[in-house]
Amino acid sequence: MTEKQNTVTYKIANVPGDGIGKEVVPEGLRVLDKVSSKFGIDFDFTDYDWSCETYAKTGAMMPEDGIDQLRPNDAIFLGAVGFPGVPDHVSLWGLLIPIRRHFDQYVNLRPVRLLPGIEAPVHGYNPGDIDMYVVRENVEGEYSEMGGRIFEGTDRETVVQETVFTRQGVDRIQRFAFDLAMTRSKKLTSATKSNGIIYTMPYWDERFAENGKDYPEVETDQYHIDILTVHFVARPDTFDVVVGSNLFGDILSDLGPGVTGTIGVAPSANINPEGKHPSMFEPVHGSAPDISGQDKANPLAMVLSAAMMLRTGLKLSQAADDLEAAVDNVLGAGFRTGDLMAEGCTLLGCQAMGNALLNAL
Repeated sequence: MTEKQNTVTYKIANVPGDGIGKEVVPEGLRVLDKVSSKFGIDFDFTDYDWSCETYAKTGAMMPEDGIDQLRPNDAIFLGAVGFPGVPDHVSLWGLLIPIRRHFDQYVNLRPVRLLPGIEAPVHGYNPGDIDMYVVRENVEGEYSEMGGRIFEGTDRETVVQETVFTRQGVDRIQRFAFDLAMTRSKKLTSATKSNGIIYTMPYWDERFAENGKDYPEVETDQYHIDILTVHFVARPDTFDVVVGSNLFGDILSDLGPGVTGTIGVAPSANINPEGKHPSMFEPVHGSAPDISGQDKANPLAMVLSAAMMLRTGLKLSQAADDLEAAVDNVLGAGFRTGDLMAEGCTLLGCQAMGNALLNAL
């Protein structure tokens, strides 16, 4: 039986962006169209052609009223941003970070899961053995806009970058992680570096201990970020939910997919948990200009981001389950794009992989 969801129309903003984003987003939309038919869900898609190409033409990644244009949507579906000739900080601070901050998407959530048929670089693990979430603080911390540069071009040149932790910001990301842990195995790990960063990280640890008092059922531990990266590689099956600051969460949420084989299948969500603003869903991978336009891109991360949008953004859990199962079935049947190709498997292009997913739904 499939659940019918005919009562609401969900407004989705599509931002394909650059490079392979323009190839994987259409495959994600094709899959969502199939989900729409199967479950009776109404989607209203609006395309936004904002990218580094836009920046080259106009000097801005998006229009001045871009945030206001996005505001009426229920979710944002983003492909990839970045292109040679446009510095990464321009594309990041011109599009992604303004969206995250204006819409208070303070949770960056990334599942780390070993999928069927993918061999992890760390050997001896089977699908399901590695299954965790990395919860990253997404709007403050180390990635602040506080700082500056003086005496430029002289031998006195000085650069300062401030880290900003607020009690509200630290508490709400940690409590989100505790709440998530309560729905899983009730185990939570905190990433810290309080032996070297003497103000912000001890404060992070203090709030972790204090917030944990409200979750006595959750088993907690904490590791300094350097040794935690070692444990991610040496024993990734022992983690369930891991919470970190903006910088540490960024590091771990890329390392996790690397441990499970490839970022080519890794989705992510930028969430406003209260639902006051739209959340944004995007693959972890970049724009890959070296393969763009060649039908070589892997659409699975985009499709799994669509599943996260269904579950986390729109509360359509059964549709999300079916979409994730379709990905597992396609991989289990031996279908691969070039980045995942292995002996005995069937090589597919981006569109053909989309067709395989449609057949599996």
